[in-house]
Amino acid sequence: MALRETFDVVVAGAGHNSLIAAAYLARAGLRCLVLDARPVVGGDTATEELTLPGFLHDSCSTAHNLIQTSPTLRDDELGLFELGLEYLYPDPVAHVPFPDGTSITQWRDIDRTCDELARFSVRDAAAYRRLIDEYAAIAPVVGAYRYTPIGWGPSLGDALLARDGGARWVRRAAGSAWEAIAATFEEEHVRAFMAWMAFMTIQPLEQPGTGLNAYSLVFGRQRHSWVVPRGGSGALPAALARVIEAGGGQLRTGERVTGLCIEHGRCVGVETELGDRYDATRAVLSTIHVKHLLEMAPAASWDDGFRYAIDSWQPGIAMFVTHYALRGPLEYPGDAGPVRPLASGTPVSSLRMRDLEVDVRRGRVALDDPPLLVLCPTALDASRAPAGAHTLKVVGFHPYDIEGGARRWDEIADEVSDAHLAHLRRYAPGLTDETILARSVHSPIDLERANAHNWHGSCHGGDSGPAQSGALRPAAGWATHRMPIDGLYQTGSTTHPGGSVSGAPGRNAAMVMLADFGLDLGEVVAR
Repeated sequence: MALRETFDVVVAGAGHNSLIAAAYLARAGLRCLVLDARPVVGGDTATEELTLPGFLHDSCSTAHNLIQTSPTLRDDELGLFELGLEYLYPDPVAHVPFPDGTSITQWRDIDRTCDELARFSVRDAAAYRRLIDEYAAIAPVVGAYRYTPIGWGPSLGDALLARDGGARWVRRAAGSAWEAIAATFEEEHVRAFMAWMAFMTIQPLEQPGTGLNAYSLVFGRQRHSWVVPRGGSGALPAALARVIEAGGGQLRTGERVTGLCIEHGRCVGVETELGDRYDATRAVLSTIHVKHLLEMAPAASWDDGFRYAIDSWQPGIAMFVTHYALRGPLEYPGDAGPVRPLASGTPVSSLRMRDLEVDVRRGRVALDDPPLLVLCPTALDASRAPAGAHTLKVVGFHPYDIEGGARRWDEIADEVSDAHLAHLRRYAPGLTDETILARSVHSPIDLERANAHNWHGSCHGGDSGPAQSGALRPAAGWATHRMPIDGLYQTGSTTHPGGSVSGAPGRNAAMVMLADFGLDLGEVVAR
């Protein structure tokens, strides 16, 4: 028999942003129900046994860098650290080998990082130090913008212009990451290293509006390292779930939301694939990808501006992931002995990094020297695997729509995974068949099947360029997080300030919802 229950707030989706918003609402005394189609909570911050029992793999995100500057963690507004959340800060931060046998290692000590760069260019090492220092001056401005709902404060441009040298930063932000890198660095190895770093939010390097990525991503890793939660990415949603449950809320997995309940122009609840209905007396919060959200209410519920914005929403570069269970650690040869980094990558060259966008636009699965992101969390966190064993994640970047259609990924997935592994072995020859116990291959279409929010294989919501990121902003006729349907709110990577594990869309959504309920997030936290 179908269920019908009532809560103060019903949340569709259990990604980290949904959970952060629900946790603040729970702290305000609102009884929340969080529903998710997957068997585990966390969305793209889940940790699962994907290969063998006892091997804990981050099914999507591993690094939790951006969220380190969030008031949620910085001020521990939700008491997550008391609930067992713990972060680890690897050193070295990242290791980037090159085809000619050289490499660049980023260390937490900036002097040591600059020494690495100086082996290639003394000038570029000095430029790197200036870049870090210059961005440190505006990092608080960018952070304040990210953790403020759109319309509640100045635009990023206005905030930057209010500071000395702000016009220069406005120009940099409007340009592309590659323009900033090419203008700052001259030596190819350094440029390739910086290009790989700037690409870590999966935005094309030559796309206008990505300019700050050339500064902010390397700055964040230099300042905080390649931060990971002990026990896996899922440690964050696990702690958030405890906050929600302590406030009388519930989390239910295996419950796919298939429809929004609209009465008299207001969203009053949701329906699930099982035929259950959950009513919301105060509001419904969605983290359903906006491309799917349109299908969940009558067409007349959406205004023309919103429909146009979503119809024109573009996919981003897709990810291709292979998870491995290993007998031993991933190692790279080094002058002083093996290097065993948590994070590493193979940019090949700055040109190869820029060609990624060209390959995606052409639908080409390019397996010649594929740039990779390689993560071995067990290099620092032994709790993720049996004693002496390790987990490994190898991420490539490809188009979702390929010749023959997206379903052709099912035919070529193993071939692509093999090519990625062969390329990685050029730099890590100890990664032999004998060291591999098992693997689990996830093509872009597999990522979408596993989590519908990974529309077209992107865990960042899609192409995060300046035009698209403004699609749900006041310029389009409504405030971010408030949807055109009364009583319906949106969070997640399709809202300000976009993808990655920042927690910003979740906290911003909570601020807006609490304000509409006559409450203040600051007062709620102070309780």
